[in-house]
Amino acid sequence: MIIGVPKEIKNHEYRVGMVPASVRELINHGHKVIVETQAGMGIGFTDQDYVDAGASILTTAAQVFADAEMIVKVKEPQAVERAMLRDGQILFTYLHLAPDLPQTEDLVKSNAICIAYETVTDNHGGLPLLAPMSEVAGRMSIQAGAQALEKSNAGRGMLLGGVPGVEPAKVVVIGGGMVGNNAAQMAVGMGAEVVVLDRNIHVLRRLDAQFGNKIKAIYSTADALEKHVLEADLVIGGVLIPGAAAPKLVTKAHIKAMKPGSAIVDVAIDQGGCIETSKATTHADPTYIVDDVVHYCVANMPGAVPRTSTFALNNATLPYIIQLANKGYKQALLDDKHLLNGLNVIAGKVTCQSVAENLGFDYVEPAIALA
Repeated sequence: MIIGVPKEIKNHEYRVGMVPASVRELINHGHKVIVETQAGMGIGFTDQDYVDAGASILTTAAQVFADAEMIVKVKEPQAVERAMLRDGQILFTYLHLAPDLPQTEDLVKSNAICIAYETVTDNHGGLPLLAPMSEVAGRMSIQAGAQALEKSNAGRGMLLGGVPGVEPAKVVVIGGGMVGNNAAQMAVGMGAEVVVLDRNIHVLRRLDAQFGNKIKAIYSTADALEKHVLEADLVIGGVLIPGAAAPKLVTKAHIKAMKPGSAIVDVAIDQGGCIETSKATTHADPTYIVDDVVHYCVANMPGAVPRTSTFALNNATLPYIIQLANKGYKQALLDDKHLLNGLNVIAGKVTCQSVAENLGFDYVEPAIALA
């Protein structure tokens, strides 16, 4: 199979779909890899590094899309990239379709086979291709929130951990999954007062066993969420419903009642955000203010630490890339029910139920669509 790796073009996105070591693995399996020139420059890999691994370098994305049977990316294809997809071509990347009607419409029209990292599952009920980026984004959320609280960024002028004699900031994490867990680790490490809200009692028990009295693990009701959000100096939105748009848990009324200069980091923004006032921002212009509350809503947070993120992502995606290349997409999907869960669009049909329900498309079961 010919696997294509284009350069990422989303704002301040420096990650790359495959590092040279991953390319070498595909070459060793008998496949051909074509890479757009300078695709890896953002994380310190030259074209020569890819050539040494066995790849061929092409000068434009158009050439990569034209020649490749499978496109491996990091972020969702932008409009100019979607226009280059073709009937029967495999696209393997993050898609986050539920809040993105234009992208979904374009992918449906393309007749491509679109497999989303974020809906691939595993035997433990997890999301193995989303997990590494959730770890990165969760840890980054505290860094971003700490900066947002600085007075020069319109924040309250607070140090997360305080100093002897001065109370620390209160950090409220909504959602105790991968993002929330990693956010809590960082916030605890910086000395903040930390509250994690979740509706799953098993998650709360896990958090209690992990952190003990270093955090408060609270069952999330409307009353509890309102109480803690209004007391918070920093709120981290880490809610995820796989494949679906995130629920709007923090309302405009909550935002209006929060402390002036407090901050929000909505990590769920890729799925539309769990804060009613959230809108996607970029690394070039990451924050905005609503009712004196600083909002950080960058839609590709791990792109700010691309080297760490790319290696973490490649570690997770490479086995699936090899499966798709070795077996062909149809056999690979039929052989692996968890990879099949990643199929979002094929031959003009939407095969992710959450996406279909959110955007008003007819839903077709993945196995039926394959047949």
